[in-house]
Amino acid sequence: QVQLVESGGELVQAGGSLRLSCAASGRTCSSYAWFRQAPGKEREFVAAFHWSGGNTYYADSVKGRFTISRDNAKTTVYLQMDSLKPEDTAVYYCAAKWSGVAFGVGEYDYWGQGTQVTVSS
Repeated sequence: QVQLVESGGELVQAGGSLRLSCAASGRTCSSYAWFRQAPGKEREFVAAFHWSGGNTYYADSVKGRFTISRDNAKTTVYLQMDSLKPEDTAVYYCAAKWSGVAFGVGEYDYWGQGTQVTVSS
């Protein structure tokens, strides 16, 4: 069993920054990712980290503004979000995939319960 717990979401003004954390326990997975779901919309891919190669992947909408990383001392995955826009408002979910790396919601094996990020003008 893998447990993922997100934290760090809050209300922030446009142009500001936040860092989300995903604390993982249990078995270590091959890849970790962040997805988000805005009000009235489906979940969408944001960023992923492939553990073995250290490769990162980003959605075009966040590339250059968001950075995914992990702490080797802890099984923790971070999402550093800079230059936030109102369009970034969503519930952000941490996800883990046992083997390989992917970008679809249905391809991940474990999910956290989400943390709310609200960006105001």
